[in-house]
Amino acid sequence: MDRNLGIPDVVELLGDWAVGRGPIYRRLAESLERIIREGGLHPGDPLPPERPFARALAVSRATVVSAYDRLRERGIVDSRQGSGTRVNRFAAPLRQPLDGRVTGGRATSLLQRMIDGPTEVISLTRAVDAAAPEVGTVLQEVVDTDLGELLKDTGYRPAGLPALRAAVADQYGSQGLPTTPDQVLITSGTQQALNLISTMYIRRGTSVMVESPSWPGCLDAFRAAKARLLGVPLDDEGIDLRIARQVMAEHQPVLMFVMPTYHNPTGLLMTGRRRAHLADLAAQHNVVIVEDNNFLPPDGPDGAPGPAPIAAYGSSDAQVLTTGTLTKLVWGGLRIGWLRGPAELIERLARLKAMADLGNPFVDQAVAARLMPRLPAIAARRLTEARGRMELVGSLIAEKLPEWQWRMPAGGSALWVRLPGADTRAFAQVALRHGIEVVPGASMDSSGRHDDHIRVPCVHPEDVLVEMVDRLENAWRDAAMAR
Repeated sequence: MDRNLGIPDVVELLGDWAVGRGPIYRRLAESLERIIREGGLHPGDPLPPERPFARALAVSRATVVSAYDRLRERGIVDSRQGSGTRVNRFAAPLRQPLDGRVTGGRATSLLQRMIDGPTEVISLTRAVDAAAPEVGTVLQEVVDTDLGELLKDTGYRPAGLPALRAAVADQYGSQGLPTTPDQVLITSGTQQALNLISTMYIRRGTSVMVESPSWPGCLDAFRAAKARLLGVPLDDEGIDLRIARQVMAEHQPVLMFVMPTYHNPTGLLMTGRRRAHLADLAAQHNVVIVEDNNFLPPDGPDGAPGPAPIAAYGSSDAQVLTTGTLTKLVWGGLRIGWLRGPAELIERLARLKAMADLGNPFVDQAVAARLMPRLPAIAARRLTEARGRMELVGSLIAEKLPEWQWRMPAGGSALWVRLPGADTRAFAQVALRHGIEVVPGASMDSSGRHDDHIRVPCVHPEDVLVEMVDRLENAWRDAAMAR
């Protein structure tokens, strides 16, 4: 059946096809055959037309023609005048098991990099540090002090370990958002929280308002639930209120997903004023806000606390679900996150969580509970370290790639960089051939805009960051020669 996959879909499925040895046309042919055998392309599906496919991959048309010729020789594809090149109906079974890809999604290559693990390619798909040293210390404390009591429990607590729910509630209270433990659900990270929310709220065609740009893994959680995504741009204070108001009035979205604290990928910190206005606007239109806060905002210069979560600004009519995680601040290997919201909603989400996995491992939660009081100090240190690395990368880009445009973000650990005049989807293909994997900006925008941007995470050691910019420089020069 002809599913009319677009060229960006096929490029996404190819992943890092250009990395390796041998003629480039052969690498392309082998990668296309792989995704056909794996069911990414089905019998009868058309392959992209040669010329636009070559432009998207930043190769010559002859490379694509040679790759297609090789696939025809192997009986993988057929070509007919007037209908182009299609997957041979005998090339693969008609039905393939689902493999986790999201139709129209843009996070496939990011997730595949997590599965594949480290390679010689410098990957810019992730912006997370190694474990904070406190993790080892706290793990030993749990073994020495808490393990006996933990082992007396049955281990089945879908809503979360009581000590961790209480610690998360205390953390929100210190941020100006009074919270009780029954308003907290422990999850295995933000991704699971979004999946649970999607299951509860979204049906096919449900409208969800998102920031443009945003993080593709989050967008794909809503796409997988068959939501219709409505992108709203950002200004210097956060999501644009004027456009958000128009979108709510015209499309009546059920959910609005925002990242107010060090937005990914821009690093923007939404002001307290904007958070308050957004909470009021959502309440007026009966829209549920889902706020993803992966970081803690720093205290102001006068020692006053940074902006509280959006939920702290809302009236009693506002419905706000607040997610958090230890991934960015502490360690990606500690798969602990949480959802904070009205107790009745948390109870419903806990039932969905029980159906998914019956709850997170107890030892992990006990470690997280002991880490929560130390989170502000860890966050402050992480932000200082990240700032130093971003300043280094910024100075290197200014020296070696003066055409590129960016500004130092309020926080986070990545630079959001504009490449003037470039289609970064094509640049990503050139970069792969130089051993660096970038995330095109269009994959981080529900509407495909920001196609002249890339996100540059600054989480590697200093020597790797220097090499990273060198490879980006070489790729940029090659891409310029091809334009």
